[in-house]
Parts: sequence; structure tokens; C-alpha cells
Amino acid sequence: MALGTVTGSASSSAYELRFDAGRICLDLLATATTHPGEKLDSVEVLHAWITGSGLVPPGTPLTHADASWLVGFRELRGHIGRLVHGRLSPTTPPYDRSLARVNELARTAPPAPRALRREDGTLVRELDPPEYSALLGAIARDTVELLTDPVARASLRQCEGDNCPIVYVDSSRGRRRRWCSSEVCGNRERVARHRRRAALARA
Repeated sequence: MALGTVTGSASSSAYELRFDAGRICLDLLATATTHPGEKLDSVEVLHAWITGSGLVPPGTPLTHADASWLVGFRELRGHIGRLVHGRLSPTTPPYDRSLARVNELARTAPPAPRALRREDGTLVRELDPPEYSALLGAIARDTVELLTDPVARASLRQCEGDNCPIVYVDSSRGRRRRWCSSEVCGNRERVARHRRRAALARA
């Protein structure tokens, strides 16, 4: 899985894609309509997300993707969000319809890779242009694996950053990770703390 961020310009605004939640399904959830807005707002951004998430190797042809892909990825994201947040909050309804849809999508086989030999003899992983349903199937399977793995499920955390909706798997030593990213929400918290101390000192 890719880590870090992908930045660039698409549609009418700049975007930043995050790949530090610890699972592909949670990286998709991180593109939701908050913090600060809808990130999957164009097919171009979806291309970047599919490659950046590690679903496909860099250079995999995705020119056949169209607006219907955006609809499908957002729909799956909504189902994942309901299931994951349901796990974090015991008072949330069970969302059996979302579970049924994720299970249905997970039945589709993920894209099949092949190993190709370069001129220098090294092997690289490549895919034919992947089918839309196969990519959704791979994400749905990751969701099923996350929610049925007791260790991973117990490591789900909501970022403590101000108004940050990102959920991640805490694999840190001692399970003491507080933020989706130390460089993003962690840095915001440190800056806010410094400003509060400076304001108190001036007072």
C-alpha cells in the first residue's frame, strides 16, 4: 500500500490524497465529503487515487474509467463509512444493507496481476486495464478482512484532530497514535497549543 500524499490540480481546485490510514478501504473513506471537502470530484482524481492507493501498479491504463466509476466508488465509500463508524460507536445501527452490499461486491475477483520481465531481467507487476467491478471487489474484500480481523478491528481509531473525520488502523508501539498524521493533524495541534501558551503568556 502506498503511504503519504499525492497532490496536484484537478477540476477546479487543488486536491490532496492521503494514503496513511493503514488500509485501502480506510484510504478511500478518507476522501469523503469533509476535511475540507469532496476529494473524489473528478475522474482524473479517481485515477490518481486508484494508483496512489496501490490498487494498481503505476502506469496501469485507466483511460476507460468514466463518471460511472465515480458514482460506484463513492457509493462503496458510503457503505464502508457506515460499517466502520458503526464499529467505533456501539450506539450506531448495524447497517445490514451496507454489509450486504459490501459482501456482494467482495464476491468479484480482484484484478489479476502478471509478472513481466524487463530487458535487465528484473520482474515487474503489471495489469491489463482493470475492470471497474474488480477494483471495487478488491476494496470490498479489504473491508471484509478489516472488519472480521479482531486485531485490526480493535486497532481502529478516530483521529483526535479538530473536526478531522479520518479513521485509521493504529499499528504504533503501545497503540498510542492520536492523529491520522503527525505532519497534518498532529502539527495543527502543536501549533494550536503553542498559540494558546503564547496567548496566556501575553495575558
